[in-house]
Amino acid sequence: MKDQVLTIRPARQDEVPEILAFWAEAAEGTDRHDSAGKVLALLDRDPEALLVAEVDGELAGTLIAGWDGWRAHLYRLAVHPDHRRKGIGSKLIEAAEQRFAGFGAFRADAMVLHDNTLAHHAWKAAGYAVQPEWGRWVKPLG
Repeated sequence: MKDQVLTIRPARQDEVPEILAFWAEAAEGTDRHDSAGKVLALLDRDPEALLVAEVDGELAGTLIAGWDGWRAHLYRLAVHPDHRRKGIGSKLIEAAEQRFAGFGAFRADAMVLHDNTLAHHAWKAAGYAVQPEWGRWVKPLG
């Protein structure tokens, strides 16, 4: 990222369509049903939860840093393929951790797909590890 300017800031509501398109290109496939309404609801409830990274004003990465008042949760770490391996994911994680420190959080958990080995490297480099004694239980609603 030599001579490029990296900025990390909260997403704005007017950026939601761009972020959805970004996720379709940069994020690993998941079973999520993304919609503008859901992202807007997140921003209405917590305007600083969705972090965006820009390189020279262009969207290069995202991370949702959700705080529910009890626990710190990380979702949707995505870096555009043209900007990977430049430290953007690490900077997003650092920004999220600073946000959580302001709430007094003592631990953060990250949702990471088992098969997303590229992401595993980023999370390990940031000091995160799989917690083998816990499993995620899910139930589709609706």
